[in-house]
Amino acid sequence: MKPPFISRFIGHFLTITRHKILVCEGCFKSGLYFQGIVHDLSKYSPSEFLVGVRYYQGTRSPNNAEREDNGYSAAWLHHKGRNKHHYEYWIDYNTRGEDPDEDVLIPVEMPYRYFAEMVIDRIAASKVYKGKDYTDASPLEYFNSGIEMLPMHPNTRRDLLKYLKFLAKYGEDKTYRLIRHQMSKRYGHRIGKED
Repeated sequence: MKPPFISRFIGHFLTITRHKILVCEGCFKSGLYFQGIVHDLSKYSPSEFLVGVRYYQGTRSPNNAEREDNGYSAAWLHHKGRNKHHYEYWIDYNTRGEDPDEDVLIPVEMPYRYFAEMVIDRIAASKVYKGKDYTDASPLEYFNSGIEMLPMHPNTRRDLLKYLKFLAKYGEDKTYRLIRHQMSKRYGHRIGKED
């Protein structure tokens, strides 16, 4: 039996807010100030929030439950189309082929600042859903479980695996320092600002 609406409303609000706070902390440690502040704001929009309340369980993303019910998740489609820290946002048509019938969807390499936010997002999501069972290896274990079968640009996949292995071996603080160092190398004095 489903918990009452008010329990699901409060539970979902607390879950997404805890996640947002954890991402914001990680982004601030990494020099991604603006991204930390605006991270996942679309989760509070009616098209995502109300679905989250309806399917709230507290142990996994409500998008998965919506997907099981409907065969797709409207909330996820809305979310991934508005948040550049999801690799699914970076899928486009390939129009470089000579034969127009060969146009297919292809993954595009993520710009580093959004890639970095994706790493931080995965850490926060693992903390929220794993709770006291979270370890620095949890995001890597999730990635290695093979759940993500969608096309990801090979460089993005390679770098994500590298960062998740680094996290598992050296921990969160060193991972955030690595991200900050890479941000500084790539963007210099513009660190923390949008491109």
